[in-house]
Amino acid sequence: MPEELDATDHEILALLREDARRTLSDIAGRVTLSTAAVKRRIDRLTQIGVITGFTVQIDHAKLGWGIEAFTELRFVGTTKVSDILDTTTRMPEAQAVFTIAGDPDALVWLRVRDMAHLQRTIDEIRRHHQVTGTKTLIALDSWTRGQDG
Repeated sequence: MPEELDATDHEILALLREDARRTLSDIAGRVTLSTAAVKRRIDRLTQIGVITGFTVQIDHAKLGWGIEAFTELRFVGTTKVSDILDTTTRMPEAQAVFTIAGDPDALVWLRVRDMAHLQRTIDEIRRHHQVTGTKTLIALDSWTRGQDG
């Protein structure tokens, strides 16, 4: 059952999505609550599992991992969903894995250094005995809600 959140909770979440390092007093000023009240709300949102952590955004291109790709995976029909996840989750190139109802069976978000690295990564995925096919799309640019700018 979804948690009951009011408009102020949603506003606090939006402010934290924009900048998780935003101070409590800054948030308080924007939502017209006291700093203590904002802290209580953030603590409650964390306790009930709506906020699951605070992260940093990294410019992966500056670290040499600037190519993003999405690879569709197709598996043998008897493959368990947990086995689908295990195929790529241990790979450092895999940023996220989504199992899908229908065709394809999974979508893997990859981040690699260059095209040769992408080729080696796809080859490694294809060597898995339950993978029957792949299709890779290379991202030219991206935008993520709450992470623009």
